[in-house]
Amino acid sequence: MINLEGRTTIITGGSRGIGRAAAILFAEAGSDVAFNFACREQAALEVKAEVEKKGRRCLIFKADIAEEAEVRRMVEGVAKSWGHIDVLVNNAGIWTTLEMGAMDSAVLKETVEVNINSLFYFCDAVVPYMKKNGRGSIVNVGSTAGVRGEALHSHYAASKGAMHALTKSLAAELGPSGIRVNCVAPGWVDTDMCAEVFSDAAFKESVRQSIPLKRIPPPEDIAGPILFLASDLARHINGAIINVNGGSVLCG
Repeated sequence: MINLEGRTTIITGGSRGIGRAAAILFAEAGSDVAFNFACREQAALEVKAEVEKKGRRCLIFKADIAEEAEVRRMVEGVAKSWGHIDVLVNNAGIWTTLEMGAMDSAVLKETVEVNINSLFYFCDAVVPYMKKNGRGSIVNVGSTAGVRGEALHSHYAASKGAMHALTKSLAAELGPSGIRVNCVAPGWVDTDMCAEVFSDAAFKESVRQSIPLKRIPPPEDIAGPILFLASDLARHINGAIINVNGGSVLCG
C-alpha cells in the first residue's frame, strides 16, 4: 500500500545500520534515494547498488553533516540532479559515553554538532524546496534516551531530547506549508553503534530479557516505521514521537 513512486528521499548516514535499511526499503517503495557517508565509501557503494537493483536512482555524497557548507552542498546537489526533494530522514548520529564530573568538552561538542546542529542545517536547506512543492515529510530518528534519560550518556540523551522538541516545534511551524515532521524513537537496535557493548554476550542477553517482546530488533524494524511516517498512510500524523522499542519504554 505504500507507494513513493516519483518521490525523492534524502537519508543521512545511509551506508550502514538504520540508514542502510531505510535506503533499501524506500527504494523498494519506489523512491529515489540520496544519502551521505562519512568514511565507509565501499559500504556506501554497496547500498547504492542495492537501491539501483530496485530500479531506483541513487546519489551518494561524502559529507560531514556537522559542517553546514557540506550539508548545503549535498542538498543542492540532490535538488539540481532531481529537481525536487520530498522526504528527509535525519538518521545519522553518534552515541558515546560521558560521565558527569569528568566531562570531556570535545565529546560534548561533537555530539551536539552531529546529533542536533546537523538537523537544523538539513531542515533549513531542504524546507525551501518542500515549500515550493507544497508538501514534504521530515522524519527524525531519536531515541528512548531522549524520552527517559540515560546514565553516563547524558549528552546523548540531551541531544535526542532536543531532537524531540525540535520535531514538535517544526511540526507546528511547517504544517501549514504541507510539511509533516515526525520522529521515530528506537530503543536498543542490533547495529554497528551497539557492536562494542553487545560483544559482551551476557550483557546482550540481559538487554534482550529487559524487552517485553524478548528480541533485539535488526535495523529493518526501525526502517519500517520511518517509511510509514514518510508515506501518505501517515498523512495526518504530525509532531509525533513514535516509540519503537518492543515495549521497553512506555512513555513519550
